[in-house]
Amino acid sequence: MASAWWPCLILALLSGLAASGFPRSPFQLLGKRSLPEGVADGVEVYSTKINSKVTSRFAHNVVTTRAVNRADTAKEVSFDVELPKTAFITNFTLTIDGVTYPGNVKEKEVAKKQYEKAVSQGKTAGLVKASGRKLEKFTVSVNVAAGSKVTFELTYEELLKRHKGKYEMYLKVQPKQLVKHFEIDVDIFEPQGISMLDAEASFITNDLLGSALTKSFSGKKGHVSFKPSLDQQRSCPTCTDSLLNGDFTITYDVNRESPGNVQIVNGYFVHFFAPQGLPVVPKNVAFVIDISGSMAGRKLEQTKEALLRILEDMKEEDYLNFILFSGDVSTWKEHLVQATPENLQEARTFVKSMEDKGMTNINDGLLRGISMLNKAREEHRVPERSTAIVIMLTDGDANVGESRPEKIQENVRNAIGGKFPLYNLGFGNNLNYNFLENMALENHGFARRIYEDSDADLQLQGFYEEVANPLLTGVEMDYPENAILGLTQNTYQHFYDGSEIVVAGRLVGEDVNSFKADVKGHGMDFQVEVTTEKITLWNRAVPSTFSWLDTVTVTQDGLSMMINRKKNMVVSFGDGVTFVVVLHQVWKKHPVHHDFLGFYVVDSHRMSAQTHGLLGQFFQPFDFKVSDIRPGSDPTKPDATLVVKTHQLTVTRGSQKDYRKDANIGTKVVCWFVHNNGEGLIDGVHTDYIVPNLF
Repeated sequence: MASAWWPCLILALLSGLAASGFPRSPFQLLGKRSLPEGVADGVEVYSTKINSKVTSRFAHNVVTTRAVNRADTAKEVSFDVELPKTAFITNFTLTIDGVTYPGNVKEKEVAKKQYEKAVSQGKTAGLVKASGRKLEKFTVSVNVAAGSKVTFELTYEELLKRHKGKYEMYLKVQPKQLVKHFEIDVDIFEPQGISMLDAEASFITNDLLGSALTKSFSGKKGHVSFKPSLDQQRSCPTCTDSLLNGDFTITYDVNRESPGNVQIVNGYFVHFFAPQGLPVVPKNVAFVIDISGSMAGRKLEQTKEALLRILEDMKEEDYLNFILFSGDVSTWKEHLVQATPENLQEARTFVKSMEDKGMTNINDGLLRGISMLNKAREEHRVPERSTAIVIMLTDGDANVGESRPEKIQENVRNAIGGKFPLYNLGFGNNLNYNFLENMALENHGFARRIYEDSDADLQLQGFYEEVANPLLTGVEMDYPENAILGLTQNTYQHFYDGSEIVVAGRLVGEDVNSFKADVKGHGMDFQVEVTTEKITLWNRAVPSTFSWLDTVTVTQDGLSMMINRKKNMVVSFGDGVTFVVVLHQVWKKHPVHHDFLGFYVVDSHRMSAQTHGLLGQFFQPFDFKVSDIRPGSDPTKPDATLVVKTHQLTVTRGSQKDYRKDANIGTKVVCWFVHNNGEGLIDGVHTDYIVPNLF
């Protein structure tokens, strides 16, 4: 929602300002000047403060600037603030000589027209427009009478996103002149507890930063303060201009005892989900690259440099191919190939040989890449447990073949069919970026603009690093239908390492104990094979073998396995799900019986309703009724009738041993035994659950 406001968001001051005695003037910006200390063109900005309060990743920011006109005549005072593109303005006020004029935040075409009308009439108005890679600029100017003071106060809010394992708060510092009182003050409160906190500035050395910066965190609270003195702001010891011109970035992360955290406040909930330690899902990547004539020179060279770096990061279990488009389409290989050392070396040679030519056929390039991924899956050329990704890079609009944006979007949407994401990279400014963004979003991906600069290759590589490590696919966040009224997006094609899924909604009633979140996703691929002789842990077809004589703990990719010599094995994974396998040993010379295993589940309430198997189908409550207790064939063991799953079964009273508390002797438990190998009680037949060659 917030990002949709930005390109045309307006903040128009109430028209009463025009009648306050200040001359009307057109909208202008003040340039940077080297004038007497703290004063530019007769105007002194004597205070600038950025006050931020972050609670549960949500930042509330107030930017306050105070200035005074020290000239003998009315002067125009400009207020510029650069804000993150993901933020949204919630309030703005302008106070002149103690009189406050509130602003109205409006959006879209209505706001744009009102802004143009206000400017044409000489009234004060503010406008937000693109500023750079991460920022939008809010600017407003006002005429201030001689000797008068003016205060600008802008409030904006932002949900901080987790990126590469950290939350990032990005502030642009650019006061344009020395400011007597300059301060950034940030308070952070995270209910999960703060695990790390750091701050850095791009415009100041670490030595100077250290003397002006304080940062601390303990438990749930963190604090950052940046308060440079006038001397610390100078670009040189005798200069009167400011070195404060750049980025001030705060990064932090929270403690994670479990993958998910649900916070409930005033009838609303926010669910944060960021599992750690999961194995990376192998990926099949189709790189669809524009080599049209407009890519000639530095653009294509930087693209090559980025692709060569990306190839260094490809894992051997990944698959890839390059699809090049200009007026026509060509490919490196006929189908996806595995990222073996030999294939990667050949890929490097291919990338280095790419040359620009011809027109721009986006439609056919994308469709070829999508078709290649679909066929790879259909023809079993790629692992069953893998995910597909299309990454397309272009610097222009389609001008050959199908060139209508809406038709290309339709073709791509139908070809992908919701099976995998599309990521579009737009190189430079001479392209229809809205088209690339819309096409990516409707195919579960996103678009990024690659800025034509000396670091364009690093921008490309940085994007790839964001999507290079998928941990889960097909993620669904489910909540009880009768417990919620509204919900934000709760399904995601991919979950990437270092990121976070955030779902919010409104609760029905006040019984928070009935609220339960169920997360489903594909990604973990472990197999544990246990016999009375040995234990084998398989991770992506790579086995590790142990014996019951071992005492060992193995922690691997989110799974923990502990073997207690000759006693039991404990396996834990995910959100505290634990299994115990007990080794029951029998006298070696016994004529009939063998050693056997007992399988137990600890904390079975953590299992979802979809868990199945011989025991899994009974983890969730089910209806049953025992009646008509009567004598059986054995006088000590009565029979009864059990009604369950619409079946009527005959059961017999007996006893069983529970070895959870005592692995050697066990505890006697009275229970009902089902005849005929559980027919009617279990789903299917008993042979569905038998592991062959167990002994």
